[in-house]
Amino acid sequence: MAIEREQVVGLLLEACPSFADPWRDGVEEEGADEGGRLHYVDAAAFARHVTALLAAGRTAELTATFAVIERLHVEGDDFVRELATIGYLEDLQNALLRAGLPMDLVVGWLGPESLRWWRGVQDFWSGRTPPPVRPVD
Repeated sequence: MAIEREQVVGLLLEACPSFADPWRDGVEEEGADEGGRLHYVDAAAFARHVTALLAAGRTAELTATFAVIERLHVEGDDFVRELATIGYLEDLQNALLRAGLPMDLVVGWLGPESLRWWRGVQDFWSGRTPPPVRPVD
């Protein structure tokens, strides 16, 4: 069974417990969409949180965190796979840039599928390639 959108935050909170308070704060501020969650808002908040962890040198949760991101890419339904790329990875790239941190800072934690999409997003924004497209299942 594929990972569905309602499962994403729970998986990430399990992997990265330090995100619990920032996530709860965001839920209270943002409300919910028709599916019960503002998934892309969660992704942006998570990217900012991971960037703050990196900036502070607090990397203990990152192996488990990026293992979940890899699972989202590999085991997610269509929405979740897109969310993993356009929500979590692209937002993380933007958060790293805003923080003045190098983009390659997270590459060592990315699984193979996540790394492929990470590079695809970078190539797209640099103008080297068209937008990354998922193969049709």
